[in-house]
Amino acid sequence: MLRPLFAALLGSGLLFAQGYNSPAATTSVAIDGKSVHIDYHTPSMHGRKIFGGLVPYGKIWRAGANEATALHTDAELDLGGLKIPKGDYTLYVYPEANQWKLVVSKQTGQWGTVYNEGQDLGRVEMKLSAAPTSVDTWKITLSQSGPHAGKLRMEWENTVAELPFTVR
Repeated sequence: MLRPLFAALLGSGLLFAQGYNSPAATTSVAIDGKSVHIDYHTPSMHGRKIFGGLVPYGKIWRAGANEATALHTDAELDLGGLKIPKGDYTLYVYPEANQWKLVVSKQTGQWGTVYNEGQDLGRVEMKLSAAPTSVDTWKITLSQSGPHAGKLRMEWENTVAELPFTVR
């Protein structure tokens, strides 16, 4: 009687161990003594077609996996022309084959697939380029690019999307 139960539990554990896992990740940068911070989850390709496949064109995407991608800023930002007051936000991406828009939402704390367009603070076009090599795992990076300036970079599969920002 215990043997089938043990086999079932072991089998489900092995399936879980072989399942896709999207670990939590964080990126942050301090500019002018103020922190900009993003929490997200990192899905991997696992041999799948990502953009135009797993992540369809023309639909809002959660910019990661699991919980919604969260932005916290201690400073007012100008993100590619979009004015962002200090505080907490959710980031989404609206990908198309030749253009991405970063969507900044005022709604926070939701699961990644929960999106309410009425909560948009705004949308801004990102600069797209081809990744020099295939990027297996979704990655977001914040970096300083000048005395009061930084760069947001998102990369996965064969795509790199970037957006400059300034701290005000």
